[in-house]
Amino acid sequence: MDRSSAEIIKENRDYTLFPWAVQGSYSPIHLVRGEGVWFWDGEGNKWLDLCSQLINLNIGHGNRKVIEAIKRQADALCFAGPGFATEPRGRLGKKLAEVTGLAKAFYTLGGTEANESAMKIARTYTGRPKIITRYRSYHGDTMGSMSAGGDYRRWPVEPGVPGMVRVFDPYCYRCPFGKTVDSCARECVSHIEEVIQLEGPHRIAAMLAEGITGTNGVLVPPDDYFPRLRALLDKYGILLIDDEVMAGFGRTGKWLATQHYGIKPDIVTCAKGLTSGYMPLGAVIVSQEIADYLETNMLWTGLTFSGHPVSCAAALATLEFYEEAEVFANVEEQGAHLGRRLESMKERYACVGDVRYKGLFSMIEFVRDKASKEPLAPYAGTSPEMAAFAAYLRSRYVHTYLRFNVCFVAPPLIITRDELDYGLDIVEEGLAEVDKLLA
Repeated sequence: MDRSSAEIIKENRDYTLFPWAVQGSYSPIHLVRGEGVWFWDGEGNKWLDLCSQLINLNIGHGNRKVIEAIKRQADALCFAGPGFATEPRGRLGKKLAEVTGLAKAFYTLGGTEANESAMKIARTYTGRPKIITRYRSYHGDTMGSMSAGGDYRRWPVEPGVPGMVRVFDPYCYRCPFGKTVDSCARECVSHIEEVIQLEGPHRIAAMLAEGITGTNGVLVPPDDYFPRLRALLDKYGILLIDDEVMAGFGRTGKWLATQHYGIKPDIVTCAKGLTSGYMPLGAVIVSQEIADYLETNMLWTGLTFSGHPVSCAAALATLEFYEEAEVFANVEEQGAHLGRRLESMKERYACVGDVRYKGLFSMIEFVRDKASKEPLAPYAGTSPEMAAFAAYLRSRYVHTYLRFNVCFVAPPLIITRDELDYGLDIVEEGLAEVDKLLA
């Protein structure tokens, strides 16, 4: 029987819990179908998906290549236990080794499990208990990965898993050391050495860092940040775990965000763009040295759905599509245009304090005053102005992700110039409305 959109939304609210939300005040959109960069709600409204659902739908909605690959694999073999060999499992592992320059992959169902497993592998391999992470970071919501994350979402689970040591971020707009990009001595790296010495180098297994910080503000590091960090960690025999869950697989125009900086991590974690969300899948990809160690030592992690054949088939088709459709070239082209538009917004609107971008991974940071850089909403909070901006975008059927005083612009990587400009024009209309509120 046909039911109204309101009835379906009510049933969802009555019987399911939505993540990261106060349930009584949450108002979900009834999503019906999608095509490319667009989706339709239950009332027939057409929305522009300007943040790729949750910055994961890299190939857009309704990609037939991936859908048909899922169907074929489901018809042939819908499930295999984690201890079995299957064709898509092996082929995907080989492809991941090729694009990352690493050796072997362990499969999970998402990014949080990937980071959880990566930390366990690092501790086992080094025999050391501590993990360095950054304050403005998010690595997932299982107990270990949540404990590793630095943002406010860790507060409810604390004290959490022990052994986490936090350092400051390469947040150039709000440098914690009071420096500017041109004048600093990269204190965002050098202070980590003092932390290492105070915590005991022989006690630190790894540093877990996002290739480009995602939900905490798209913090694009200076070009020499990762080379300096890699050299520092090597000095003390500390592994680098590169969290590419959000920034990886084309979002910045390369397979990994860290490939922009010419370094190779010891471990890469990934999810989101690996299948573009068409099936649940994450992966931990390790170096040859770690893979060799695991030849004669136990891998102390496992999941019932690890290496799920349908998920692996979806990932293979997704990676093939990236190459066949030259998606990364489109990211470079449209990303350059996006950067120009964002810089123009920064110049023209009083409420825009900073813009940060790499490929089609970008954000707008709102301020009350450009000189003081006072945020338009407090950390872990909101404000009437940010709520008004969100309401305006929603009224124009543009879907994106707002957090505190930040608006993300991270559309599917297949977006065209006209589609991108359509969305950015509406974003600018919203910025003009915020400027009126601040006047």
